Amino acid sequence: MRNLLLLLLFAVSVVAQETPAPQLPAQDAIRIKEFYRLASAIQDGIWPSWSKVPAPLMLVTSETEFLTHHPAPPKDMRKVGEDVYARPRQFPSNFQATFPAFGPPAVMVVGEPANTASKTSTPWLFMVMHEHFHQLQWAQPGYLEKVNGLDLSRGDTSGMWMLNFPFPYEKPEVARGFSQLRDLLLRALNEPEDASFSKLVKEYMEQRKKFFAQLSADEHQYFSFQLWQEGIARYTEVKAAEAAQLAQYHPSEEFAALPDFESFASYGARARSSTLSELKQADLATWKRTVVYSFGAAEGFLLDRVHPKWKDAYFQRMLSTDSYFEITK
Repeated sequence: MRNLLLLLLFAVSVVAQETPAPQLPAQDAIRIKEFYRLASAIQDGIWPSWSKVPAPLMLVTSETEFLTHHPAPPKDMRKVGEDVYARPRQFPSNFQATFPAFGPPAVMVVGEPANTASKTSTPWLFMVMHEHFHQLQWAQPGYLEKVNGLDLSRGDTSGMWMLNFPFPYEKPEVARGFSQLRDLLLRALNEPEDASFSKLVKEYMEQRKKFFAQLSADEHQYFSFQLWQEGIARYTEVKAAEAAQLAQYHPSEEFAALPDFESFASYGARARSSTLSELKQADLATWKRTVVYSFGAAEGFLLDRVHPKWKDAYFQRMLSTDSYFEITK
């Protein structure tokens, strides 16, 4: 019996040793390589010193998670290539999120294009730039302490409060106030004449103050935080697409050969209009938290015109963009 057990243990060991290592799919490897190539070319022109932030990425496929560019890969991950580690899938394959999955630094955890809202390779690339901006947010000194200091978790230690905070999205006066604010923001962005633009901006700031005044202190903090974090991440996603277009960035031959490739010139030309078109349709009562992406991005576009150097103070004015919209006499 003892010999039989030893034989079985030996057989299991041999099978384990012969299990082939999972391989990062070829097209995914091309996309990931292109992300790091693109980021190195444009990131510091959008946010100074962005390139100094670690940028680990974990790709979630249907069966496997592949991690790269991490300074200390966790022990449960197996090395399967040059700076590529793998383990069986644990996160949803449609994930698009950034958080310190293994402790700092924050990791971009993203699915393959077809499994995410991106659908195809070029939008996926700029979605990853969006997630990479979250890494810049996470890397700021005291970021997590300041987020916890908002005291909005209400006992939730999982971080899901950021998605599930009980904001009064369906309250009629709040939804109505948001719609009015949204329309005024779009009017201002579409106004070419400087004098009329200035009047609309002042009106917008007054209406914005009224909108937030009807919220409780916690509700106000939550919505402001979401605009600062997710809205400006979408703004950065659009600016990255435009930067690639303006710089006439040329993707690698391998990326351009992908069957779902869209030229950066084409995507960059429509990135802003797509976000503004999304905002036109945004309904607070039904879209709930997702309105912050297009709305916050549009506020970023407005700030580019009102305060061209607003980004210089973005990380000093942590977790809220409210101070940029205060009316000055």
